[in-house]
Amino acid sequence: MADAQEPGDPASHARALAQFRRAKDAWLTADAQSPLTAEQRRRFGGLAYYDDAPALIFVVPPEPFDRPEPVELATSGGEAATYERWARIRFAVDGQEAALTVYRQPGAEQFFLPFVDATAGRETYGAGRYLEVHELRDGRLLVDFNYAYNPYCAYNAGYSCPLPPAENRLAVAIRAGERAFAGDAAEHRHSR
Repeated sequence: MADAQEPGDPASHARALAQFRRAKDAWLTADAQSPLTAEQRRRFGGLAYYDDAPALIFVVPPEPFDRPEPVELATSGGEAATYERWARIRFAVDGQEAALTVYRQPGAEQFFLPFVDATAGRETYGAGRYLEVHELRDGRLLVDFNYAYNPYCAYNAGYSCPLPPAENRLAVAIRAGERAFAGDAAEHRHSR
């Protein structure tokens, strides 16, 4: 997974982010795998996002655990999902130190970062958001919160999603990425 690149100039990043967001909106509207119901798709006007926040892009060295240990993350549906605690990462937001644990599914190369921050329940989905973390060629991790996204259960309560664990609750606000979904996921329980 060491094919990610460090962030380029701010203008290029902003263009790539805007293109990514347009593609996601199109996918949510038209793809058969979209978590939105038919009624939600008819009313869908696009996701709400924070503005591009270059200050919330970090390239950090991972602090791997001696041995990735399997953990069970609770899900919104009441089950458990198995992940490996892979590494801790540290960064600062508005002068405040923060640390999160990066996970991955056993045998997978992709890194998964579920988190809750100070915006949860007010500006963003109350149960938290997710971020895919990318490994750079030199082993450091690219953590770009502009790509933070809501789990499917934020759009449709018929989905069961891993909940961020206590160790991934931040006191700081991460004002980047997706904001709270304007639709009501609760009314769509058990309908996909």
